[in-house]
Amino acid sequence: MQQTIATPYQMGQIIAAGRRRAGLTQTEAAARLGVSQSRISTLEADSGALTLNQLLTLLGAYGLQLQVQDKGSPAVAPTASALEW
Repeated sequence: MQQTIATPYQMGQIIAAGRRRAGLTQTEAAARLGVSQSRISTLEADSGALTLNQLLTLLGAYGLQLQVQDKGSPAVAPTASALEW
């Protein structure tokens, strides 16, 4: 899945979709991450409050990664060397 994100709301939707794709309920995700279910719900609804560390932890738990590219650049799959730094 590759998504362009322009708002915190969109990030929350991607986080929630990633959790569901990983086959986790909010309760299961919370247990895995050591937080409450209500915290997962809050982060999915208002991801603007996420720190970068929290975002990366959530994405990693759901099998997702963050990738940044210049606006207008064509999407490019990462190379093996780019993944090994």
